[in-house]
Amino acid sequence: MKIAIASNENMCCEHFGHCEGFKVYEIENDNVKSEIFFKNPGHKPGFLPVFLKEKGANVVIAGGMGEMAQQIFKENNIEVIVGVSGNLEEVVKAYITNNLKSTGSICDKHEHEGHCED
Repeated sequence: MKIAIASNENMCCEHFGHCEGFKVYEIENDNVKSEIFFKNPGHKPGFLPVFLKEKGANVVIAGGMGEMAQQIFKENNIEVIVGVSGNLEEVVKAYITNNLKSTGSICDKHEHEGHCED
């Protein structure tokens, strides 16, 4: 299983499309087997879900994410968890131990970069 977390430095990013990049953790037997960082190739509607699918992501975690991205992930059987904040290591551990729940919220305000308001 691969978990992709939208990140800025070592923190989960508030907005999926405006993150620095994606830290992808490969999980095996409830342990992190490997991790790799992919720089955000750019925020274009519908592009990032395809990009992360090509990287093998089974789960995508972010602070906020738009409806179109969430729908594309769902159509590709990729789990989306939104409403998350915190240190990447703590976030991935919370997911592995089944202690990370999605708020299901949809970000629809894009007049500013890097922030989402509900």
